[in-house]
Amino acid sequence: MNCQRHLFGLPIDHHYLNCAYMAPISDRVRSAAHQAIERLRVPNQIRTEDFFIRSDSIRRLFAALIHADDHRRIAIVPSVSYAMATVARNTPLGKGDNVVVVHEQFPSNIYTWKRACDASGATLRIASPSGATEDRADTWNAALLDSIDERTKLVAIPHLHWTDGTRFDLDRVVHRVRDIGARLVIDGTQSVGALPFDVRVTPADAVVCAGYKWLMGPYATGVAYFGPAFDDGVPIEENWITRRDSENLADLVSYRDEYRPGAVRYDVGERSNFVLLPMLEAGLSQVLEWKPTAIQAYCQDITAAAVRGLRELGCWIEHEDHRAAHLFGVRLPSNVHQDELHAALTERRVSVSIRGNAVRVSPHLYNDSNDLDALIQTAALVIARGASD
Repeated sequence: MNCQRHLFGLPIDHHYLNCAYMAPISDRVRSAAHQAIERLRVPNQIRTEDFFIRSDSIRRLFAALIHADDHRRIAIVPSVSYAMATVARNTPLGKGDNVVVVHEQFPSNIYTWKRACDASGATLRIASPSGATEDRADTWNAALLDSIDERTKLVAIPHLHWTDGTRFDLDRVVHRVRDIGARLVIDGTQSVGALPFDVRVTPADAVVCAGYKWLMGPYATGVAYFGPAFDDGVPIEENWITRRDSENLADLVSYRDEYRPGAVRYDVGERSNFVLLPMLEAGLSQVLEWKPTAIQAYCQDITAAAVRGLRELGCWIEHEDHRAAHLFGVRLPSNVHQDELHAALTERRVSVSIRGNAVRVSPHLYNDSNDLDALIQTAALVIARGASD
């Protein structure tokens, strides 16, 4: 895989290492948006089938990306919080039960389960790392497994932690939740699309992804896989398009109790967004053409030297066995504050994010070694300045 910067409109002097924040819109996605807006100038160009075709295509594309056997298990959602609220509505909890999450997990997940536990009398358990930094991932995964017991009803975790890319051992978690009959919900927002994921190998009950990061789509879009545990669930809202025979617009006055097959019942209202869905479709199509395996290999190639250099400067970065190549956190020497580095990087036009106590770096195929060189050169100057103060 070669650098794909030519497919994007990023300024030549800008080093955008921040896809975990928001993916830049590719020319392909931009073109899809322009064509969609042109169609809306004359609304009679929007046909009845257009309410259904695009969403069905997105279901098929995301199903292919996570290797789901049935595209009807994919729902169109506007956000992770929407999908998590759907999961919470259809997960019975009671006093004495518990839900397991991880330390400093993204708020959309935490708030959902805090409310559900508060309302039901269940306990929210937060698995945290402990011990030396060098053992962080191992102790965190151990704490996660230890938090799951016979009263656990649901484990809601990311594949990779959003602040620093720590990878959770999903294989062991799957075995544990299956042993006790609990449910597993995975937030794949910071992994799916850039890191291979197979729902047949990791049989989660739900997999939720925002669309505007590694799926290369627009903001306010997302997709969610719902397994058999949610086949007969109750959606957050009741909208016309999720009901059987809804393609017959002339007969919508003949109300139906039956939903369309699969997870379509969980679609957000007005899911057929005639601008956002073509953009998400274009982004997903591009990701599938690139392939997550190739994205990982490319990111590994362009970051390896920079990771070595940052470690030599005294920075701590999680071992490669416990993270992915497309997202990693840099923890600075104690005499350097991350805000100093962030300010210097911004001046150098290097875009990264501060998340928790880590400087989060998240490259993609539009980056090359020059972008990583700008990162390490700036870090070297800031760390040297800190050492002399």
